[in-house]
Amino acid sequence: MASPSLIYKQKLQQQEVCFDAHQQAALSALERVYIELMTPNEAPEKLDREPPIQGVYLWGDVGRGKTFLMDLFYACLPEGVGLRLHFHHFMARLHRELNLAFGQKNPLQGIAKRLASECKVLCFDEFFVSDIGDAMLLGGLVEALFAEGVLLVATSNIPIDGLFQSQLQKQRFEPSIALLQRHLESINLQGEEDHRLRHKGTDPVYFVRDENALELAFLTLTHGSASYLPISVCRRPIKVRKVSQNIAWFDFFDLCDGPRSSLDYIELAERFPYLFISGIPLLSSEPYEHIKARGTEDGAVGSGTTGERQVSLGINDDAVRRFISLVDECYDHQVVLYLSAEVPLAALYQNGALLFEFRRTYSRLTEMQSLHYQSLRGYLAK
Repeated sequence: MASPSLIYKQKLQQQEVCFDAHQQAALSALERVYIELMTPNEAPEKLDREPPIQGVYLWGDVGRGKTFLMDLFYACLPEGVGLRLHFHHFMARLHRELNLAFGQKNPLQGIAKRLASECKVLCFDEFFVSDIGDAMLLGGLVEALFAEGVLLVATSNIPIDGLFQSQLQKQRFEPSIALLQRHLESINLQGEEDHRLRHKGTDPVYFVRDENALELAFLTLTHGSASYLPISVCRRPIKVRKVSQNIAWFDFFDLCDGPRSSLDYIELAERFPYLFISGIPLLSSEPYEHIKARGTEDGAVGSGTTGERQVSLGINDDAVRRFISLVDECYDHQVVLYLSAEVPLAALYQNGALLFEFRRTYSRLTEMQSLHYQSLRGYLAK
């Protein structure tokens, strides 16, 4: 099997990638993990001493090559050695397994044993924790996975100590932060170039107040006859503007301003190579502070003093959060999004509580307009 470094060199020679000095430390770390996996007899035994490095944590700004490097590493692994999941997908799986394990003692240990029987290395893309309940579950599971000898490779836009950014109850996640810092080699990809913007040749998919452009694209790309009836997503109906064999066209508020979750967007991304969204408003809004109800998103332990739970949100931020999740799922499945909005992409979200997260969305929507991205799945689905 070819190693990550060898595959990287081949891609350089074939001019599929450009050399980036800032990626080399990450590539070397992934190479070491690969060698350890391929030579298990030389791997250190479990001893009561300083914990060994059990993986790599790649973090940095959007478009710096984190996912590219992790996928390069994952592609080198023999079948059955690795499991690669978007973080949203992994958390959805974890909740499903917890529901099945209801009433069992130490269910996280049982889930960790099953994962350890399924893979030797677990790859997470877009590692991010915003909910204290998920944070506590994840901390317990990662500890159990490390105890089972599973290696972890993860990408994120933030360092390990910033994983749970909410200051509310943050101290409860600090032991998990310390665990990750002990076991993972953390590498910051500090390059200045956004590699998603390097691809030459574009075909616009983002339009300003231009429904006719979406109509023309629908006629050009669609397979089969069009229907205007609602479709079922996660066993719930959702209205469509139009739907065909390979395209689903929605109004923004039907898709992002209701009781929808990442599970809905996962299903849509798996079913349709193209998604069209009309009526996207200006998403920026002035954040305002309000008190969140005690216990919301805080698990069973409680949320402390209600008066300390000030939350700053913009009026559109719930819909923006869903939109970010939708774009993430589409990008992960190489789905092409066609969008019609009130304002240009650069002006779509310039003020709100989710500016950090939206930077990734902006970068991904920009890349979706490249012929390179569209060739990955969308154009092949014509």
